[in-house]
Amino acid sequence: MRRAWLVEVRRLVLTLVVGWLSGGLFEAAHLGTAIALLLLVGFHLLQLYRLARWSMRPQQYELPESAGVWGEIFEALYDTQRRAKKRKRKLASILGEFQASTAALPDGAIVVSPRGNIAWFNSAAQSLLGLRSPQDIGTRVNNLIRHPLFTSYVEGGEYDDDVQLPSPIDPQYTLSVRLIPYGNGQRLLIVRDVSEHKRLDRMRRDFVANASHELRTPLTVLSGYIDMMRPEAERPDNALSAWASPLGEMRRQLSRMESLIGDLLKLARLESDTPAPRGDPVRMPDIIADALAQVRQLSAGAHTITAEVDESLDLAGREAELQSVVVNLLTNAVRYTPEGGRITLEWGSAERAGSWHPILRVRDTGIGIDADAIPRLTERFYRVDVGRSRASGGTGLGLAIVKHALEHHEAQLEIESAPGEGSTFACHFPSYRLCRQEGDTRKVG
Repeated sequence: MRRAWLVEVRRLVLTLVVGWLSGGLFEAAHLGTAIALLLLVGFHLLQLYRLARWSMRPQQYELPESAGVWGEIFEALYDTQRRAKKRKRKLASILGEFQASTAALPDGAIVVSPRGNIAWFNSAAQSLLGLRSPQDIGTRVNNLIRHPLFTSYVEGGEYDDDVQLPSPIDPQYTLSVRLIPYGNGQRLLIVRDVSEHKRLDRMRRDFVANASHELRTPLTVLSGYIDMMRPEAERPDNALSAWASPLGEMRRQLSRMESLIGDLLKLARLESDTPAPRGDPVRMPDIIADALAQVRQLSAGAHTITAEVDESLDLAGREAELQSVVVNLLTNAVRYTPEGGRITLEWGSAERAGSWHPILRVRDTGIGIDADAIPRLTERFYRVDVGRSRASGGTGLGLAIVKHALEHHEAQLEIESAPGEGSTFACHFPSYRLCRQEGDTRKVG
């Protein structure tokens, strides 16, 4: 660059000297110098014109060749252009590989701009959602996927989970949709066909429900015969007296089977039902009082059971499902709390994110749960302590029922526990299910 500036300085000096000498021949040295400077300015203007013309139409014009500073500028621009073309070819190759790989994906992929417009989609998205290329590029994704669940999902801003909705092409098919934020406000919409999974899940539920119904008949027959024979077996002078103990054990096992079948049928109904409507409020204090009466009977005075209930607080939902939630949480607390332990139920509300949310909380001073086992507690038939659960008559379905009942009410279950320190099960309900009446907070127990 220094050499280029030296060339420019020599060019300027040479121009002044030639102009001065040429003008001196006609006794007008100053005029000759001025004309020479104008010619030099014209040369620079010509180089600027070439540069401007190339910058506006680089595909049509080539950079000119020159010496001095202009030569250095043109050479630097030429190197920049060459590197840009190389990067462009590399990016085009990467983009081609990306499009080829995404085209082979069975799941639909849609790139959504920060304003909610479709920027790109693969072939799977076309077949799953009926998108058209290029007509739908730039269209708002809400205008093409018209479903209330999807609209609320997009506007909610929480994309940790997916949402399932019927296909806009064929309502018989079910699609799983999930938004993944990335980049500067952009989002990737993943669409998956889960129709087969839903069909298999429905077959499983139907099988469990049908099998449970079929098992009820023979169990009812066996239960009737055992109940008829037990009074006779309890008489010391009867021929069946030797069967008193076996008949008692058979009665206990039949009761456990009946409880298991009842829980299976209840879980099958919960899995097949739709979310609970936000209709008439359910009197939660009455449900809690009934549940406390049942649990105190189960405890038989072995535990201290207290409750703090906000009498003014009701909840919009299904009464039977909410009753299952309260009964199962209290029953679990009794079964896993040693004699002399304390169980506390709290029903009230708390402020979260600027609004009041209903909260049902059950605390106990029981054996506690390892941190590794907490994520699996709501699985069907999962037991932390198998021997203790079976001895107390547990079916392993209580928390699974609680989970599905809470999902129907858009609620979340939070579990805090540690071995030897007891457990706390908290049900957080959404604020729009909150119903208040006149009343005050009282303690029961």
